[in-house]
Amino acid sequence: MDLGIDADELNTCVQCGLCLSACPTFRVTGDETRSPRGRIALMRHVQLRDAPLTPEIVESLETCVQCRGCEPACPSGVPYGHLIEQARTTLAAAHRSTPRWQRLAYAPLSRPRLLRAGSVALGVAQRLHLVPKRLGLSVRIPLRQRPITASGADVYLFTGCVMDAWQRDVHQATKRVIEAAGFGVMPTLAKAPCCGALHAHAGLTDQTRRLAEGMMAALAPELPILVDSAGCAAAMKDYGHLLGTDAAKAFSARVFDIQEWLARYVDRLPPVTPLDMRVAVQDPCHLRHVQKVHMDTRMVLRPFVRELVELDDDGLCCGAGGAYSALEPELAGAIRDRKVGSIGRARADMVASANPGCSMHLGAAGTPTKHPMELIDQALQQR
Repeated sequence: MDLGIDADELNTCVQCGLCLSACPTFRVTGDETRSPRGRIALMRHVQLRDAPLTPEIVESLETCVQCRGCEPACPSGVPYGHLIEQARTTLAAAHRSTPRWQRLAYAPLSRPRLLRAGSVALGVAQRLHLVPKRLGLSVRIPLRQRPITASGADVYLFTGCVMDAWQRDVHQATKRVIEAAGFGVMPTLAKAPCCGALHAHAGLTDQTRRLAEGMMAALAPELPILVDSAGCAAAMKDYGHLLGTDAAKAFSARVFDIQEWLARYVDRLPPVTPLDMRVAVQDPCHLRHVQKVHMDTRMVLRPFVRELVELDDDGLCCGAGGAYSALEPELAGAIRDRKVGSIGRARADMVASANPGCSMHLGAAGTPTKHPMELIDQALQQR
């Protein structure tokens, strides 16, 4: 079966195994078929040697968190993210992965009214204790939303889909921080409801392209686009590769993770008394391994908390992985246990995490977690 993978990219892997320690699924299973090296070997067998696409191979590819922690560990520069995305795209197109129920579950993401109605229903079920624990829903879904309105037109604030429905408080805090730095903010809201990050993870590439094209058309004015979800920012920065056009590349160049952007202007924020907290930084994988701007989180947070501490696991994935924690709860839970152990050794009062999936996944394990912008906003509010 032709997986559609670029043969040159596939052959860059020399099977050295230096990726193994950076792979969360290999770390918790010790199984080579759950490692980047093993998965690439299976891709080669299928694409280059015409091996049958067995259920075991499909399971190996589906259980990848797509954290891309293997990429910075690889001395050969294997573009593993491209390999697994293309393999997942082919599997989904052949209906060997991403079942119909999952595709239907993604449909409301680009339909704000439908998503809001579903979120309210889920919020009611949550209050009646009818939501299964395996979903890891650690945030209390609001039944009513506080409006988030424009304060100017200096920058866009991308609000997205699930995060806006479930964690709009993070957007509100982010907006206040941007305004405190002296900029007017235009929330995107229904104008650009979904970036396609979850669709890309699931191999639904055609839908991802349609969402990307809609996003580019909706956010036409040449303003910086600030994103407070690491996974969304990574997806939007990849539109140039996804669509392969100059317009997409120009659009991606306007996208900034909020910490990345704020690092340029942090000196414009008013001086404050730091929060009396020992804060551990948890780097979302798509901030650290894909965008590679994780150090900006430290730069912007440091003036606003008493103490900032590092975890001792060298940025290993927490197991959230978009919808991974709901689709693969056992593996995701085992991966999270390692992260929670690292957080415990840091003796932190609070964990700063710049991705909604990570914060919910860690919160479901009882770990107090806030977005960096929430912490900065909290410090600014106590002046």
